[in-house]
Amino acid sequence: HLARSVATEACRQAENGAEFVERVARETGILLDIISAEEEARLAVLGCHKLLEEGTGPALIFDIGGGSTELVLIDDSGSPGVPHIVDWESVPWGVVSLSETLGDEHDSHAGRVDRYAAMRQRVEDSLATFARRLEAHHAPDLRLLGTSGTVTTLASIHLDLPQYNRHAVDGLVVPADSMRAISQRLSGLSLSERRQIPCVGNERSGLVVAGCAILEAILDLWPATRLGVADRGIREG
Repeated sequence: HLARSVATEACRQAENGAEFVERVARETGILLDIISAEEEARLAVLGCHKLLEEGTGPALIFDIGGGSTELVLIDDSGSPGVPHIVDWESVPWGVVSLSETLGDEHDSHAGRVDRYAAMRQRVEDSLATFARRLEAHHAPDLRLLGTSGTVTTLASIHLDLPQYNRHAVDGLVVPADSMRAISQRLSGLSLSERRQIPCVGNERSGLVVAGCAILEAILDLWPATRLGVADRGIREG
């Protein structure tokens, strides 16, 4: 099979990113391409834009990763096919980088609330310039589509699934208020309490709060009433 193998923010940021790519090629034969943030954003759009709700005006697609988050403003009013990218932004905050920057979780509920607020503020500050650019594109019909483990996990909680089900989540549209409520509830829970929630478990319990903070910052930036959920992205792009 013909495959393209790509690396994203972790390899862009790491001092030994190139050495890692060389080692992967040497030991596995896989040739990794360290793609730019712009290419990462483009591939994410290619992978999931077909799940956008119909509507007028530009739409915002975002991908919350481990080391960065990409946001892409698109115009799909032209000919069918690949939408036109109007503007885009990449910030160096993903679920891993944001979690590590804000340090270990607090034992107290008040401490967890403060840490979550600091996470949101850190992301909002990074998005401030992009937010000003977006003001010219706000329309009555704001469409928003997210692709990442964060949005699929929160969508699973919204559906109260006993375990993750891609077919139930991919293409789902969830009220933004529900995603905010789930985010705020998770941010106040302890690590052990989050582990007990189906579809969070051990794998995502330590990182989901940072994802919630990024998501809420995006909802502040582009206050759509509904959020489309995609379990597809760069890989499909």
